[in-house]
Amino acid sequence: MKKKFPIKYVLLLISAIFIVACVLLPIPYYIQRPGSTVPLAELVTVNDQVDDAPGSYALTSVGVYQGTVLRVLQAKFDPFSDVISEEEMFGGATDEEYNQMQEYYMTSSQNSAIEQALKLADIPYHFEFKGVYVMHIDPSSDFINKLAVGDTVIKVDGKQFESSQEFMDYVQNKKVGDEVVITYLRDNVENEASGKLIELPSNQKAGIGISLIDHTAISSDETIDFHVENIGGPSAGLMFTLQIYDQLVETDLRQGRKIAGTGTMNLDGTIGRIGGIDKKVASAVQAETEIFFAPDDPITEEMKKDFPGIISNYEEAKAALEKLDSDMKIVPVKTVQDAVDYLVNNK
Repeated sequence: MKKKFPIKYVLLLISAIFIVACVLLPIPYYIQRPGSTVPLAELVTVNDQVDDAPGSYALTSVGVYQGTVLRVLQAKFDPFSDVISEEEMFGGATDEEYNQMQEYYMTSSQNSAIEQALKLADIPYHFEFKGVYVMHIDPSSDFINKLAVGDTVIKVDGKQFESSQEFMDYVQNKKVGDEVVITYLRDNVENEASGKLIELPSNQKAGIGISLIDHTAISSDETIDFHVENIGGPSAGLMFTLQIYDQLVETDLRQGRKIAGTGTMNLDGTIGRIGGIDKKVASAVQAETEIFFAPDDPITEEMKKDFPGIISNYEEAKAALEKLDSDMKIVPVKTVQDAVDYLVNNK
């Protein structure tokens, strides 16, 4: 006669398997929460000089973690954690495409920061617009199987451009259904593809149906090097600019203060909106930051219509700080010059 296995042990085994699954098994969700606040003296060098002045400029980041049942439950009770789906995270891109996009965003951010810092310091430089990186292709685009993420579009109908705005203006002045010829680089090899323009859902104008970012290059007599690994995206542009500028002009704008912030650096010197600023504020507070620069981005009527309840990054940052026990100062900035002026006038 077989000896029956006690039911309590079966239940214990099932419970143990369930607990392990909740803790270890990934689910198709990701957790976004406060990441690191990283001093930029570790990541940026100018003319091979060590920045050992007191205080620091720092970038702030959002930590992203693969979801498990336990992590999702924990995130629900954390005001600075968000749960997002795999589709929201990658937007249909593969892991490789997503990482490539983040790398291109970072490269573009670095080039914009170098240009703005050289411009602020009144140092001559050469700017080259190489084209636009293809960051995403709309499934309804006629170029869906012709272009690929990572391609650089250099011409449309044989015409080169001096900026992405010129590129978009040329295309959007055409009609939906018009055929265009795209010249692009893939693995440094020039190729051509033709297709018809579609109606863009964002503005009902003609377009190729791609998301893009500038592919630029900056050259000067100054040597500016980045030592960035495992950090992607465009949001460090403002802080990169301040770090480079402070070293170029050899002036101590930070005066021993710990300064952090976020925001993209646009070619005209304006600072662009970013996501996850509440988490970046929380990260900066944990790092005992004294001053935090936040984009004071304009909110248009169209944005309010599309995203009811939307507020500026600065307002988001202030709301986040109210939940934290900190004397950190949130400073609104529209341009990099605003940030420089604040540091000069508040030493």
